[in-house]
Amino acid sequence: MTQSQAQPAAGAGNAQALLHRDAFLAHLTHERRLAANTTAGYRRDIDELIRLAESSGLDDLQVHQIRRFVAQLHGRGLDGRSIARMLSAWRGLYRFLVRDRGFKTNPCMGIRAPRVARRLPQAQSPDEAARLMHVDGDGILALRDKAMFELFYSSGLRLSELTALALGDIDADDATVRVTGKGGKTRVVPVGRPALAALNAWLTQRTLLARGDETALFLGQGGARLGPRAVQLRFKHWAAKLGLDASLHPHMLRHSFASHVLQSSGDLRAVQEMLGHASISTTQVYTRLDFQHLAKVYDAAHPRARRRTK
Repeated sequence: MTQSQAQPAAGAGNAQALLHRDAFLAHLTHERRLAANTTAGYRRDIDELIRLAESSGLDDLQVHQIRRFVAQLHGRGLDGRSIARMLSAWRGLYRFLVRDRGFKTNPCMGIRAPRVARRLPQAQSPDEAARLMHVDGDGILALRDKAMFELFYSSGLRLSELTALALGDIDADDATVRVTGKGGKTRVVPVGRPALAALNAWLTQRTLLARGDETALFLGQGGARLGPRAVQLRFKHWAAKLGLDASLHPHMLRHSFASHVLQSSGDLRAVQEMLGHASISTTQVYTRLDFQHLAKVYDAAHPRARRRTK
């Protein structure tokens, strides 16, 4: 048993804390009906709080002590995302204790985890993205997969948006696709010529798979709507077959779309609109990718940027 899995040390304060913990976990299981894995995660995070508190009771902890615990966790190397998760569990515990166990305050309120370094999305180069479009074969599944990948890259769709598409969402005359994104918001996005050609080839064969009056644009072998997991598996299948990085995933085509359009146009607002981002700050992350590309070109080309060799 690892230290993180071990029970908190014994003691009067801890004994009472364990009873409070168990009551809260029972609440999560029986009243909120959370999944077993989710409840187990809460248990681990609350056990960490009890260990940090040592002999202090949960009702004795003050805001300054919670801040010290956060600093200790950060000092051990836990990242901001993990600490934020722990704080969320602790706040939930105290909300329960205030409501059902007579606690006066929630010492975790208002405390924030250390800032999480924003991860840059993984985007492929135009050549790498083009390689993935080389889905060969005229079999019905190959035609479907090529149409999916082309549409992903052409229009910057989310995986959930692609699998939710219906036949009527494609307008070949206007070269657009109508997409229902997060929060049920609808947007209309351009579709490029290669994607339209791939979609047309797929649609000529789609009726061979369609079951009954199924309206989904992309179908599985059983004739029903293709699910996100199936798309991910087909993506990995073709990535391996084409000799590409096995860690590639469908969302990378969305990132590649955004990065490449921004590099070519410099129009951040247009990219925001096409991606369906509610806030432009979400889209701005792609400007950092663009800067990285420019920095690499500079380092490779500018005489004063080249590293000296010994």
